[in-house]
Amino acid sequence: MKKRERYQYLMDYFRKTMPHVSTELEFGSVFQLLVATLLSAQCTDKRINQVTPALFRRYPDARSMAQAEVEDILEYVKSVSYPNSKSKHLVDMSRMLVADFGGEVPTEMSDLMKLPGVGRKTANVIQAVAYGKSAIAVDTHVYRVSHRLGLVPKSANTPAKVEMELCKNIAADDRADAHHWLLLHGRYICQSRQPHCEKCQFEEICPKNIENSKL
Repeated sequence: MKKRERYQYLMDYFRKTMPHVSTELEFGSVFQLLVATLLSAQCTDKRINQVTPALFRRYPDARSMAQAEVEDILEYVKSVSYPNSKSKHLVDMSRMLVADFGGEVPTEMSDLMKLPGVGRKTANVIQAVAYGKSAIAVDTHVYRVSHRLGLVPKSANTPAKVEMELCKNIAADDRADAHHWLLLHGRYICQSRQPHCEKCQFEEICPKNIENSKL
């Protein structure tokens, strides 16, 4: 199966079976989505959703969080991965939002990536989920699934290269959804250590089962 046909097969399946998907992070505003996404790096959404309700009750927006000290935030997020650095990022990010963007989360990629703790993946999540832009955030799940299903070549060995390859082959209207489609497939089916191949909808076209498969 050629790469173009593989993309077509997967996108057709996802459009039919999962037409409306979004992040599993819980949030009430763009700022809260940004905070939750930053916290979710190398941590599960389930854990983040346990932490953020109390955090957001105390610091619902950038202006309130900008008044906090790092130690204040740490008390709320100490159970997530890398709590010390994330607490500092949240305070610094909030203060920059207030100082440079009037307390609002910017819409442009270049502005988002100026914020402390915000990398390309987080910026793409905000672009796609909050602002409905044509963006694909590449996390560990999307990176893994893209390689395993033969959507990207082995030479796409960084998240940025995977993102570029996916964007070349996925229609603009599908990109925001495609992030969630691939992410959820990786989170629940094509898991890192023990993939559930017996439950996979793509077992028949998986490159590992096709001799001389053209990726």
